[in-house]
Amino acid sequence: MGAVGSVRGAFDRMVHLLLPPACHGCRSPLTPGQEQVCQQCRTLLRPGGHPRCSRCHAPRGTGVHPSRPCPECVHWPSELNRARWSYVLAPPADALVHGLKYDGWPELAGFMAHRMARLVPPLKLPEETRLVPVPTTPERERSRGYNQAHLLAWPLSRELGFPLLPGLARQGGGGTQVSLQRDERRANVEEAFRPVPGASTSLKDRVVLLVDDVLTTGATASAAARVLGAMGASHVTLLAFARTLDGSGAEGG
Repeated sequence: MGAVGSVRGAFDRMVHLLLPPACHGCRSPLTPGQEQVCQQCRTLLRPGGHPRCSRCHAPRGTGVHPSRPCPECVHWPSELNRARWSYVLAPPADALVHGLKYDGWPELAGFMAHRMARLVPPLKLPEETRLVPVPTTPERERSRGYNQAHLLAWPLSRELGFPLLPGLARQGGGGTQVSLQRDERRANVEEAFRPVPGASTSLKDRVVLLVDDVLTTGATASAAARVLGAMGASHVTLLAFARTLDGSGAEGG
């Protein structure tokens, strides 16, 4: 085994020399010590402006009175209590989301989840909180080899100490959301989710941290939260890596 390990190590070093790893955000070569995302891209990740809506964290501008309803979340159901997201879906965050979801780069999930975990301590969630990833369709999971929300939820569970519970399953419909407007997105996912058998017992009176990669209009998260509420969850917070701020863009919540 020692000889095999030495040969494999030499081969890995040769591959690294001939094909140095590239940043998943901008495709520039990574310097030693960097992993997956270069320092410049980390600096360019944009968290969004202030002040923000206390419920969905959309930037509201200084001219909006805090008591006025937020147009981004005023139509969300009561079961979806709030949402938090790390970055605006703009370069390089959009490249990271695309890489994880479509380009087969599951290793990005650890970096993205670590950034998402920073949002949680101010929420003061109880120890009994459960992490529930937003499920994708079986067809997409087979084609990608994984569900990106589940990949994000695993490292989040380890870092935050909250148990991971795949409490929802995707059913029927649920075509791509990319080109759909707000009302179309809502109709597209209206009946998209169902409880996983036996999960209701584990969610009864629990706070749920619903995990997804992207928040767009909140249609997907709203549909999932309604089902979680019917399962007995007391409070649902969506946690996403990125958010579109123009109501369009990447497929997601």
